[in-house]
Amino acid sequence: MVIDRLIDAIKAKDGNPSVIGLDTCVDYLPDGMREKCVNLSESGKRITDFNFALIDAIKDVVPAVKVQVAYYEQYGVEGMAAFRDTLAYAHQAGLMTIADVKRNDIGSTASAYAKGYLVPGAPFESDFITVNGYLGSDGVKPFVDQCKANDKGIFVLVKTSNPTSGELQDKQFSDGVTLYDSMAGLTDAWGEELIGKYGYSGVGAVVGATHRRQAELIRAAHPHLFFLIPGYGAQGGKAEDLAVCFRDGIGGIVNSSRGILCAYRKDKYASYDFAEAARMAAIDMKEDIKACL
Repeated sequence: MVIDRLIDAIKAKDGNPSVIGLDTCVDYLPDGMREKCVNLSESGKRITDFNFALIDAIKDVVPAVKVQVAYYEQYGVEGMAAFRDTLAYAHQAGLMTIADVKRNDIGSTASAYAKGYLVPGAPFESDFITVNGYLGSDGVKPFVDQCKANDKGIFVLVKTSNPTSGELQDKQFSDGVTLYDSMAGLTDAWGEELIGKYGYSGVGAVVGATHRRQAELIRAAHPHLFFLIPGYGAQGGKAEDLAVCFRDGIGGIVNSSRGILCAYRKDKYASYDFAEAARMAAIDMKEDIKACL
């Protein structure tokens, strides 16, 4: 199962539960590359070059990459070509891929979204995608169906890392259950037929590293949910906060984007080029997280 392959990939990389977010935009490129981004076509090419170099540098350190589609959509067709090619190159490099697309709709429209990412040979084929489940079951079932048919996975938004997520997600029903835990329960149910050998489901949950207490409660109540954990690093999440998401070193994969992409701008890595700086930052992230698990 895809979730087992992800966990096996983590184990094969020295137990490193890190995913590098390739949220790449022109502003993050080194000066020499950024100066060449004079139009959308050149921007797409330079972003692709940057991503390929990073993948080459980190492929023996991390088990997976997460590619956030919004950063590519802003550059039009050329940006989406970079998105497609980045996913394909990461796959060829032996990495697991997560397309961070947060798709959300119902019926035939949800099915069309799923076919774009979760079908073999799809234009943006990925091992996992992110899904917004707040339309309810009929907005998630088409994605789950493709996961079952094609050995793919999804991560459903449960408790997101942004500061204002509690405005809705922490609301309580009359029985005291929060909205985020209600979503976690639904996610559990959607994935009950996709539980692998390690006891985790291919239908996982997005649970932010910036909300330690909520993450701890979700983990205790939903042992089969595998977490995609954003918020580490630039958003303020610390390794000691996200340790509650794991059991015996397994249970989640932690994302860092800007902290890796822009590592070459930090004094600590200033003597390295952008790709080598990203590699060193990814190694430091691995050691930081592993020390707390």
